[in-house]
Amino acid sequence: MPTSNLAQAVFLEGPDATAFAHTQFTSQVTALPQGQWQFSSWLDAQGRVRNLFHLARLSDEQLLVILRGGNAADFVEALRRFVFRSRVKLRVVEEKKLGVSTALPVHLVDVTGDVIRLGCGSHSLQLGGDVVDDDTSQLAQLRAGWPWLPDTALNELLPPSLSLHRLGAVALDKGCYPGQELVARLHYRGGNKRHLHRIQLSKAVAEGIELRRDDREFVRLLTVISHNDIIEALAVMTDETANNITQGTENISDDGVAIQLLQRWSD
Repeated sequence: MPTSNLAQAVFLEGPDATAFAHTQFTSQVTALPQGQWQFSSWLDAQGRVRNLFHLARLSDEQLLVILRGGNAADFVEALRRFVFRSRVKLRVVEEKKLGVSTALPVHLVDVTGDVIRLGCGSHSLQLGGDVVDDDTSQLAQLRAGWPWLPDTALNELLPPSLSLHRLGAVALDKGCYPGQELVARLHYRGGNKRHLHRIQLSKAVAEGIELRRDDREFVRLLTVISHNDIIEALAVMTDETANNITQGTENISDDGVAIQLLQRWSD
């Protein structure tokens, strides 16, 4: 989780901001109360996750998107093509840092002056003001299964592969949004065989890389955090691979990275 860096965030503003977001994003945007945030995502036509983000409702005509990976300018450029006649303005948040701050209940939004905090339980994500880098908070989000998407994972993974349903990021009982048909088909008919897992690695590796075994995809790494000489990561893998790792029959990559499965999440 990048902290103490410039935020990748966007304001959606105008009378149609909520309605527009509801037709484009995967969550129940119209049900989001003012002063709260929810996980959400934006998919391509094939149902792959373009972007994953926090979506906060600041007022009746203003939403805030804080991306969990990706570039805000690219996000706005791509999303703007779908505005058509909607009365909504997309505005990149300029020159504000994103970091961690004091505890705030999950999903609560606090706005004080030009500082916005999103509650994450033991801590909060803070946009603007003086922010800090906190390894404990980063680890808490990793262990909660809150993924950040490195550039190599954008436009690559389906929502069930990131186990987004359990985060409330994907609604199945709303009107059509990009990729909705595929999401519904996977949910009701099955077929998804990849999910999000928390793992321990035997040595440090870069975020976003693909570990291979027998020269084929083994594990797709997302967030990687080192703490107290332990390396933990969020990773996407097939259910078969996860079972083999648990049984100890297939737990070392071609380049010698041993993997221990710590936790798995369903859709």
